[in-house]
Amino acid sequence: MSLVMTEEEMKEKAITYLQVEYGEDTVSMDVKSNGVEDGDGVLNVDCTVSVGGSESDWTKWFTFKDGEVVSMRWQMR
Repeated sequence: MSLVMTEEEMKEKAITYLQVEYGEDTVSMDVKSNGVEDGDGVLNVDCTVSVGGSESDWTKWFTFKDGEVVSMRWQMR
């Protein structure tokens, strides 16, 4: 069975992951590349996040498995 997700759904899951796991509020998020197929793969984004009112810019790679974010790596822009 294939799992079809829109890019918008993936972004929402990534935004939720940042909030729950890191306490980051997402200010903006732009998809650079989408390698997620059938719910598995990597979504690469440029984003700006806010923590305690302080904003910072990042490139982040969200790894999806079965339609859920399972890990993330990041690099400051």
